[in-house]
Amino acid sequence: MKERERIVVMGVLSVLLLAWLGFLVHRSPRFPGSGIGTAFGIAGAVLMLMPLAYPIVKRIPYFHQRITPYVSMQSWMSLHVYAGIFGPLLAIIHTGHKFDSPLGVVLTAVLLLVVVSGIAVRYLLTYVSRDIKDKLILLQTARGDLDHAWGVIEQAPAELPAGSKAFVFSSGLASLGIGLPASGPAAEVTRIAESVADLEYAIRMDEFFKRWFARALNLHIALSIVFYGLLALHIGAGIYFGLRWLP
Repeated sequence: MKERERIVVMGVLSVLLLAWLGFLVHRSPRFPGSGIGTAFGIAGAVLMLMPLAYPIVKRIPYFHQRITPYVSMQSWMSLHVYAGIFGPLLAIIHTGHKFDSPLGVVLTAVLLLVVVSGIAVRYLLTYVSRDIKDKLILLQTARGDLDHAWGVIEQAPAELPAGSKAFVFSSGLASLGIGLPASGPAAEVTRIAESVADLEYAIRMDEFFKRWFARALNLHIALSIVFYGLLALHIGAGIYFGLRWLP
């Protein structure tokens, strides 16, 4: 299910980004105010309001206790993701690539940033966290193998060739990239030590990206607040100017 969700979301995101760039070759100034354009706008606005259900159910105990026994948080997250990606697509169609007003331009830009930051939090942060867990397991195993390899060398000193102490010492510096023997017990230590060093470096990089993706969550929340404020202004302006002919 998650794999299917990821494929659908990435596909719609690609269409969304391409649709936004459509203003380079197409503009329809009358479409946003037409019947079909208005229908797209209303449908997009409704879908973009639906993602609010997830944080409400998740963070407000009253709703969480009464709703989650019937509808799981995973289902609410799926609704959050699908509505949060299809709603913006309908909104981009609604624009007709008419980006003339400052409010419309800012609203569209914030909308795209909300979508991109949400996808980064939903998929990239999850992937990096899972990757760190997998690598930590591999690192624990590799360190065990390294201790075993060192034990073999320490328990059989007589079998080592002359100068073996230098080889053993240099094996401990494998993570620094020092040239080492190509065969024998010391070479096995070298190979495992290099694997440990590579895993430790990969984990540090994953942790770096995890910190930045975690910040993307705060950015996503802040942008969402700004977006809904701009959306309210846009809807208000549409109603005011669209119904100004009424007595």
